[in-house]
Amino acid sequence: MPATDIWSPLHAVAPSGHAVAADGTSISWFEAGGPAGPPLLLIHGAGSDHTTFRVVGPRFAARRVVYAMDRRGRGASGDGPSYSIEREAEDVAAVVDAIAGREDGPVDVVGHSYGGRVALSAAPLAGERLRRLVTYESAPAPPGMTFEEPDLVAELTAAEARDDRPAILRLFMRQVAGMSEPDLAAFEESPLWPVRVAIAGTILRELTADRADGDAAAIGRLGAAVRQPVLQLLGGASAPIFALGTAALDGALPQGRVVVLPGQRHNAHHADPDRFVAEIERFLDGEPSAGAGGR
Repeated sequence: MPATDIWSPLHAVAPSGHAVAADGTSISWFEAGGPAGPPLLLIHGAGSDHTTFRVVGPRFAARRVVYAMDRRGRGASGDGPSYSIEREAEDVAAVVDAIAGREDGPVDVVGHSYGGRVALSAAPLAGERLRRLVTYESAPAPPGMTFEEPDLVAELTAAEARDDRPAILRLFMRQVAGMSEPDLAAFEESPLWPVRVAIAGTILRELTADRADGDAAAIGRLGAAVRQPVLQLLGGASAPIFALGTAALDGALPQGRVVVLPGQRHNAHHADPDRFVAEIERFLDGEPSAGAGGR
């Protein structure tokens, strides 16, 4: 298939392959790019699928073979009878294992938001098959804090009970992703809106699955379990909770680095794709960062 086709959210494209997760669920991926360098797996966040990387995916694929997966419950992937972040971690480990076998070497991973949180949980399962890991605002909430407004889970639960997926997506984009009202209005008028509405039913389960991780002991356990080098990307204009969570996790990681993307929020992979890709490529190549922050 043409490499550009796999990134389009507006028409269905057959996946390039799939892995079978521990519970038997089929998890699909889409492949693009050339053979140079270790393979790269892209993992999307909540409320989206692999096509969220439609801007940066082709940039990565210019240098290396890229695999972009659909997480369970959306796109070309299946779903299981019960949900947990542990199942998602097993999914990622299965995909990493399959790609490492195909490519005869370890895999680099980039995860956006909840996709990065899943990847962190998968890193101990993947072991040496996962070489380096990049996450973008994926750390658990700091102790005593949550990413959601107090009534958000109740509002999402009510919207899910009446199967109002547009309302679920609006609530998520406003209160979690931090989208402004003008940007949300433009989003609703775009051809992408119905595509994202169709998978909005996965949002609530992901928000609630990760709520128990917001304490110092949980962050410490997560960080200590990840032995691979980790780059955390952080938007310079993002809500303070993202910076606090990122710092807490960085303090627990044996091999951590933080890079701040100036002026960016939760969507630098769209708003500043050149800087986003450049910082990740530097890290994957083992070069010093040009960005701010970190150790």
